[in-house]
Amino acid sequence: MIFMLLYSRITINQTYVKDDIMNNLFSNNLNNVEISGIRKFFNKVSTVQGAISLTLGQPDFPVPINIKKAMTSAIHQNKTEYTANAGIPELRHEISNFLGGMDINYLADEIVITVGGSEALLCTFAAFLNPGDKVLVPSPAYPAYESCVKIFGAEVVNYNLNSDFTINFESLCKLINEQNPKLLVVSYPSNPTGAALSLEERDKLYRILKEKDIYIISDEIYSSLCYEKYYSIAQISELRDRVILVSGFSKMFSMTGLRVGYVCASKYIMDNIMKVHQYNVSCATSISQWGAYEGLRSCMNDVNNMKVEFEKRKEYVYKRLIEMGMEVTLPKGAFYIFPSITKFLMSSEEFCNRLLYEAKVAIVPGSAFGNGGEGFIRISYSYSLEVLKEGLDRMEKWLEMLNTTE
Repeated sequence: MIFMLLYSRITINQTYVKDDIMNNLFSNNLNNVEISGIRKFFNKVSTVQGAISLTLGQPDFPVPINIKKAMTSAIHQNKTEYTANAGIPELRHEISNFLGGMDINYLADEIVITVGGSEALLCTFAAFLNPGDKVLVPSPAYPAYESCVKIFGAEVVNYNLNSDFTINFESLCKLINEQNPKLLVVSYPSNPTGAALSLEERDKLYRILKEKDIYIISDEIYSSLCYEKYYSIAQISELRDRVILVSGFSKMFSMTGLRVGYVCASKYIMDNIMKVHQYNVSCATSISQWGAYEGLRSCMNDVNNMKVEFEKRKEYVYKRLIEMGMEVTLPKGAFYIFPSITKFLMSSEEFCNRLLYEAKVAIVPGSAFGNGGEGFIRISYSYSLEVLKEGLDRMEKWLEMLNTTE
């Protein structure tokens, strides 16, 4: 008995010592950073036999054939060495031309190719943030924004969106005046809501920001999948020296795993972003850069065809959800829809867990996208119509059962 008590005390003490060591081993900034809620639900799918996943934001289209040919050609031509830190000049010039067609004007020397849009975001936050700096982030929003801010010890300040996911300008103005933020994040078309920036909103945002000393990170990764005329805060020349545009080709060319993104900014900003980028990755993958270059030159028809198909899926999913009695806003871009579930009197996590285990359909709880996402669910329609139909059929039957039993 005495031995067991001594052993228990030693074990408990060892646990305290281990916990103390672990608490001091890693960055304190990581304590409030969690694994992506999107991935959490995606990972659950494999544990439920026969489940259908409508979780990931990954186009189900193949990489355009010309991009494949360009990458294999690059390998055969031994274009597999380091590129310049900023990326191959050919791709940066082509991006400059592409953006110019949307009235967004950056020179090739103001563009850096990154390992996906994710690296572009992380490098940008790293270049700007000191502990205690404040960053305005919409809620709901892509969870990486808040996580990146926390990693660098800065403070997230959420600004509200309206019921249709447009900017609540009253809330935004109040926070700008009270919080004195260094950065503002905008993201259009939006993940998870599918909202897009209108001309009126863009111009109103400009009027608010023109007299403020705030830098704007504009995440435009879904710009090629906008179902209406595209507007961007980066189109405002008077704000040019304070806008950092982040984008890439994962969604545009369905090349998510090939990891090619880019960041655009005036030289005095880019010089600092480059310091992070070059010590982080040196350069983006050479053969993927050559693929993206060819994509911009010859694959825009592929992009347009993909957008047409996504628009069909959007209309189908929206119609089905309305028929189920769901409250939902019609998306204007990307490939996500964000219906309300407040009438079911469940948290978004409980709703999604029950849907997965009782109906074998996986979607993402709105809470994965911040406090403003609670009460909603995200459905990705980057899947075929056949998969969407089966998933929505199961969801409809489950909701009917829910309504009769509760």
